[in-house]
Amino acid sequence: MNPDRLYLTHISESIADIEGFVVEGKEEFFASRKTQAAVLYTLQTLAESTQRLSEGLKAGYSEVDWVSIRGFRNRLVHDYLNTNLNVVWNVIENYIPPLKAAVQAMLAALEDDDRSSTHKE
Repeated sequence: MNPDRLYLTHISESIADIEGFVVEGKEEFFASRKTQAAVLYTLQTLAESTQRLSEGLKAGYSEVDWVSIRGFRNRLVHDYLNTNLNVVWNVIENYIPPLKAAVQAMLAALEDDDRSSTHKE
């Protein structure tokens, strides 16, 4: 499997997981340490997968702030005692939806490329 497709699939699945974890809303997120732990871990691995995407692929999607995603991941992993749940909720509400759209577009582009190369053979 194409490494980019593997990581994009993981990112897409992680986004779906996060959406499922917070389906009950902000109050439940802030009240449940279990939900917080699930979201934080999933955000960490999602962000790590974004860093493993090829630079060429990411360059075609400059609307995604790849550098900030890396910085956010580093804060979650290395400065975990200072994690601000308001910032995490803001990421969920305002940054996950556009990332989801970009990942879906990237996966669709890879599918199109696969179909094009299959027809050329």
